[in-house]
Amino acid sequence: MSAVQERPMKILVVDDEAPLVHLIEQYLLREGFQVESTGDGAHAGDIVRDQNPAVVILDLGLPGMDGVEACRRIRTFSDCYIIMLTARAEEVDRLIGLSVGADDYVTKPFSPRELVLRVKAMLRRPRNASDTGRLTRQLGDLRVDLAGREVRVRGQPVELTLTEFEVLAALLSEPGVALSRNALITKVWGDDWFGDHHLVDVHIGHLRRKLGDDPTNPRFIHTVRGIGYKTGPQV
Repeated sequence: MSAVQERPMKILVVDDEAPLVHLIEQYLLREGFQVESTGDGAHAGDIVRDQNPAVVILDLGLPGMDGVEACRRIRTFSDCYIIMLTARAEEVDRLIGLSVGADDYVTKPFSPRELVLRVKAMLRRPRNASDTGRLTRQLGDLRVDLAGREVRVRGQPVELTLTEFEVLAALLSEPGVALSRNALITKVWGDDWFGDHHLVDVHIGHLRRKLGDDPTNPRFIHTVRGIGYKTGPQV
């Protein structure tokens, strides 16, 4: 029996299109997940707080409180995985969704089977903190507690999403080594993940902003043109 079947993980589906929600629910239930659903963005936050789902599938274009605001509110108290659904393929929508803490996005129309595969791949993602022998990393005035999943710059705490922390931990696991986007995808999202590798650039941008790291004169995360990113060697 699989781990999912032994202890079913809960997935919250937030979308106001009832037929689509029903279809997604059926696919998730078939894979052994518990499923909760709502078409109300404000209510979604209450469900996350009360039931602590492992993954939230969140539509961007909800009536009333849209997915961006719902995501922003959820991120104030939860680090659950969030997959944003959008009917608009413009890059700005994807970036807006990710900028408030979404871990991934899927553009409508999509295959429910593909969405379920994304969910399963996300839940299998490795945890870099448990894979490293050193529990604390220091890079200048950046200090990262891998075991406690805490980040501080000049002693001040920095709030990161789960994915942002994992990207930072992946970079710090090989200080001074340039990691390609493919390498970071494998380390953070897993080698069975599929989707847009531009996600790496988006999360790097958010990390830099939160850490106060100027990309034109970086202290922590350096761009290696034509390859990817690296941290400084003095860790």
